[in-house]
Amino acid sequence: MPIPASAQKPAPGAADNAPFGILMMIGAVACFAVIDTSAKYLVHSMPPFMVVFARYTLALIYIVVLMWWSGSFSLKTQHPWLQLARGCMLMSTTVMNFIALQYLRLDQTSAIFFSNPLWVCAMSPLLLGERIGPRRWAAVIVGFMGVLLIVRPGAEGFHWAMLLSVAVAIIAALYQITTRKIGGSDPALVSLMMSTLVGSILAAPMGIVQWELPPLNLVWIMLLMGFAGSVGHHLLIKAHTIAPAPTLAPFVYTQIIWMILLGYLVFSDVPDAITLAGAGIVVLSGLYVYYREQQVKRAQGRKGT
Repeated sequence: MPIPASAQKPAPGAADNAPFGILMMIGAVACFAVIDTSAKYLVHSMPPFMVVFARYTLALIYIVVLMWWSGSFSLKTQHPWLQLARGCMLMSTTVMNFIALQYLRLDQTSAIFFSNPLWVCAMSPLLLGERIGPRRWAAVIVGFMGVLLIVRPGAEGFHWAMLLSVAVAIIAALYQITTRKIGGSDPALVSLMMSTLVGSILAAPMGIVQWELPPLNLVWIMLLMGFAGSVGHHLLIKAHTIAPAPTLAPFVYTQIIWMILLGYLVFSDVPDAITLAGAGIVVLSGLYVYYREQQVKRAQGRKGT
């Protein structure tokens, strides 16, 4: 799961590096698609908690090495309880997503997950005290209709695992709102380290209990999953240090293209027309909400000058 842009501090002159930052963002979400593809492949042969444990352990090793190599190893945080909450939420979304992947196509889980910005928008007035105008509320309602089109409750295409994907989107929204509360007070690598460390600790008991020696071909896929997760988060952090967050945010949605492509290449899955239509509605609604947020921020900036 990508780190929200609000956790990052763009470097001075970041706008000059926007094209490279965009490429890094596209590469990051491609890595996240590889995580889900690897996990979907693994959970058909291994217990889900064993896969979650492997995913967090490999990511933790990478982050420790990265922080040690850069000379910035630190667990110092100004918000320990919020960081603990973020880690628990991220862990729960990973578990639920991996279980959902046992039953759903990659395009279905990703399309539902991209309702995440709509949930952030819907919960912001209550949890952050932000005012949401009628146009953004309309976009949220339309986006949720897109989610219903994908999930199709009561219809033949409905599967209970879709509710897990909806829960993932909601908890991920709470994760992002919590990160907004932390703001830029904790360095991005510290936030990444804390959430990964919490996830590793929580996954360890069940992962160790369920552990079994996997075949060599699955070991390579587990290593690929861990590598993709680590590189993806690293690319995401780097992208936000060289390019402005508003420039990068729309390119998060390119992940659904990677998911559809990998779903077809690895599992021969072809998304149906209703799922594509629902995904289109969700993505366009999310982009409109983001566009309106930027307009409101610019208007407030002009009033403040």
